Amino acid sequence: MMMHKIRAQGRFTRTLSRLTTVGALALSLGAGAALTSTQVLAQSFQNSQRQTLDSVAAVVNDGVIMQSELDDRVNQIEQQAQAQGGELPPRRQLTQQVLERMVLDEIQLQMARDANLNVDDTELNRQLRSIAESNGMSLDGFADALEADGLSLAEVREDVRREMLMRQVQQRQIQQRVNVSEREVDRFIEQQPGQQGQSFIEESQARHILVALTPTRDESQARARAEQVRSRLQQGESFAAVAREFSDDSGSAMNGGDLGWVRPGQTVPAFEEAMNSLSPGQISAPVRSQFGYHVIEVLDRRRQDVTDESRREQVRQAIFQRRANEELQNWQREIREEAFVDIRQ
Repeated sequence: MMMHKIRAQGRFTRTLSRLTTVGALALSLGAGAALTSTQVLAQSFQNSQRQTLDSVAAVVNDGVIMQSELDDRVNQIEQQAQAQGGELPPRRQLTQQVLERMVLDEIQLQMARDANLNVDDTELNRQLRSIAESNGMSLDGFADALEADGLSLAEVREDVRREMLMRQVQQRQIQQRVNVSEREVDRFIEQQPGQQGQSFIEESQARHILVALTPTRDESQARARAEQVRSRLQQGESFAAVAREFSDDSGSAMNGGDLGWVRPGQTVPAFEEAMNSLSPGQISAPVRSQFGYHVIEVLDRRRQDVTDESRREQVRQAIFQRRANEELQNWQREIREEAFVDIRQ
């Protein structure tokens, strides 16, 4: 309801919500006997200097986002854009946008902690293997590619764990806010032309990249960014890699933009209309919805034979998913407004 061995143009991990921490240097007392008092004073001074270079960029409830964390994230994005020849908003605007994303991530991670949520190691490993396989690699090869890009499997593992925790929080909250009645299911089935009284539905296997509008990204900037995404795909870049780098749909970005098999009514009307107009293998022009601009690709289509009971359940899930996507934005806006956030930029 985002790596030069993986993709020559740069790291794929921007959308994995990395919040790296910078540990303070500690003076080793055990080595003190080998140091003169002048050396000790010099090291202490240097240590103090390093520590004063960092500061708090934002206070989020009972947590903080350090300036070094924010600078690392912004610098990484700028380096990627430079390597790829992409355009970014001015540094100040980009910093504000990145910080807002980090604030929202921090709020959701705090909620996960307060609810004692955790990620099972088996599921986490399965997700990492899925990411590696989507890049055509084994897990060992994936680790080697990360190392060549200056990262480690442990870092990415932690990124994925945090993303999965946030998804758990989102699912819990949205399930409480969305309800689908039997009458709504009846009404939806009645409104489907040519499908009443038959047990077939048509599904599309699709993936997408979402460029959302944000307080620091207006309509024209979002449209331009979506056009840039489409241009790179048309030049033959991996859809999965571009989705991980650009997509603001965190739920699908980690899976390369994959939406799986999409049923009628499961997406918002603008998305569904554009998706239905595509032939398998075709990439859409940017499509505007209430979420922003989508770049869509249809991979395949199929007709599914379903019983009345299973069809009702599929329709119910489709309605739920569409509403959940809409409600997620509302919920995230609410938790941002309710949180104590002190931006110190």
